[in-house]
Amino acid sequence: MNEVRFKAIGRIRSPFREPAGTPIQPSRAGGAGGTVEVFDEYVDGLKDLDGFERIWLIYWLDRAPEPRLLVTPFLDDCERGVFATRAPARPNAIGMSSVRLLRVTGNTLEVADIDIVDGTPLLDIKPYIAEFDCHSVKKSGWFDQATGRRSVADGRFDKEQGNQPE
Repeated sequence: MNEVRFKAIGRIRSPFREPAGTPIQPSRAGGAGGTVEVFDEYVDGLKDLDGFERIWLIYWLDRAPEPRLLVTPFLDDCERGVFATRAPARPNAIGMSSVRLLRVTGNTLEVADIDIVDGTPLLDIKPYIAEFDCHSVKKSGWFDQATGRRSVADGRFDKEQGNQPE
């Protein structure tokens, strides 16, 4: 039970060729557009998806550095536990992003607010449903005091760079 296997169901296409310079979250992507190419054998699973305004993309962070349990997140200058961040240097390099779904054409999804590196393997798609996915919260841990206003990745999690803020 220590090993879990995933199979890519498609590829994510975006204007971002490298992790450095990629928006750090969909809310900081400024409407950046991209596409999701779903492999032909999974196209039937897209039925009825076009009725949703937003979708969750679950993907493999295939260019993430080695996992670390302590990281300095993009919006902070203090070291934090990786599970209290969205840093890519995770034990299981799984990413998730809530993007705007603009249209579905065949096996291609046109999306906006994308914060994903071009060519990233897609693992799953789920509909964003506000009743389930939007929660009013009173606290967000260290983020409540974070002063960083960064919008794009700065290279601190590039495989070659390690975890050193610039």
